[in-house]
Amino acid sequence: MPSPHRPGLRVTAGLTIPESELVWRFSRSSGPGGQGVNTADSRAELVWDAAGSSALSDHQRARLLDRLGGRLVGGVLTVAASEHRAQLRNREAARERLAVLVAEAIRPPAAARRPTKPTRGSKERRLGAKQRRTDVKKLRRPPTD
Repeated sequence: MPSPHRPGLRVTAGLTIPESELVWRFSRSSGPGGQGVNTADSRAELVWDAAGSSALSDHQRARLLDRLGGRLVGGVLTVAASEHRAQLRNREAARERLAVLVAEAIRPPAAARRPTKPTRGSKERRLGAKQRRTDVKKLRRPPTD
């Protein structure tokens, strides 16, 4: 559902999913809602074809498909929101959830940790603290003759 004030779903500074690729589905939501819960379609599902999206580069698509492989059904990602009573708020929640999910999936992996050795001073402090604890516990023992 394209809107004039929203050109697309902004995921990161360099990635915006066009509104034309997003498909909305609405259904009745469980939970609070009073008399309107049985008549209002307040649950919102946002569907996005990640495998066929033109917004992603080949590298981003491969990373996203690899990381979200368990959530995708035929390359399509579905996000649902039903925690609010109003459909509009559920739509905003679904948009936000999709943006966070995609941003996390296309983020490059963290740099590998370089293993380091503890410094001499940190070893001495650790052993000194252990010795102080030992001395305290020795003082708590009954005297031996």
